[in-house]
Amino acid sequence: MSRWLVTGAGGMLGRDLVTVLSDQPGVTFTALDRAGLDIADADAVVAAVAGHDVVVNAAAWTNVDGAEAAEDRATAINGTAVGNLARACAATGARLVQISTDYVFHGDAQAPYLEDAPTNPINAYGRGKLVGEEAVREHLPELGYIVRTAWLYGEHGRNFVATMLELSAHQDTIEVVDDQRGQPTWSFALAARLVELGRGALAATAPAGTYHGTASGETTWFGLARAIFAEAGLDPERIQPTTSDRFPRPARRPGYSVLGHNGWAAAGLEPMAGWRESLAAALKRPGFAALVPATPAAP
Repeated sequence: MSRWLVTGAGGMLGRDLVTVLSDQPGVTFTALDRAGLDIADADAVVAAVAGHDVVVNAAAWTNVDGAEAAEDRATAINGTAVGNLARACAATGARLVQISTDYVFHGDAQAPYLEDAPTNPINAYGRGKLVGEEAVREHLPELGYIVRTAWLYGEHGRNFVATMLELSAHQDTIEVVDDQRGQPTWSFALAARLVELGRGALAATAPAGTYHGTASGETTWFGLARAIFAEAGLDPERIQPTTSDRFPRPARRPGYSVLGHNGWAAAGLEPMAGWRESLAAALKRPGFAALVPATPAAP
């Protein structure tokens, strides 16, 4: 019997982790949301980690634009607090699976970023997440697992897929940027992969280190929006391309966020499924199906 701790269990990914773990044989788990555990409280973290074999940290400051005006606070959660978890795990021998981001990269590559590619974040959120990665590497060189993800969407939170479905009921056409490339990743599929990785960590079949937890393939936000409409039975021609400069935001976004998946082979795992395949499966789930308008706006 293995014992797992999920932090940030009230968030989009955290809730999917709870669902996946609930179906795992030989697993017991503790799920703590923000009210149940403040990972910035070092003493509380020590108490929470005690007795667990695997810790999956899904707690994070997720407001990318808000981090620009509050970088110290964002980094305290996404960086410094991860050090609390890493030290607590090091003291007990627990494995730590830390969720990181594509935003640790600059976003000017021409080919997928490999797991060992140089980092160079262009916004406060990415800088804070990189501090968290460094804490895991420092304190848990043999028991730390960093999983970078990107373009995450799921049933339990605000995200691009839900927004597009909601807008479909109210707008005839929607402009979506076509100059940022990435890998739309379903949070439930990522949760399943994180549990596989944690099991591999316990079995000593998955080496510690950095992995890229994104769907296979790549597209733009425009391509994703058209795919959402097509999968939902809506007219994809209602989605029109535009450029990022039409929608200025406080935090710069990488233009290229495609991640390579070479690391999974060392853990005996295939890369995650293609983004379009995962999207089709996700839109069949009740949380998304409920957002598809019964009478879509006319094209």
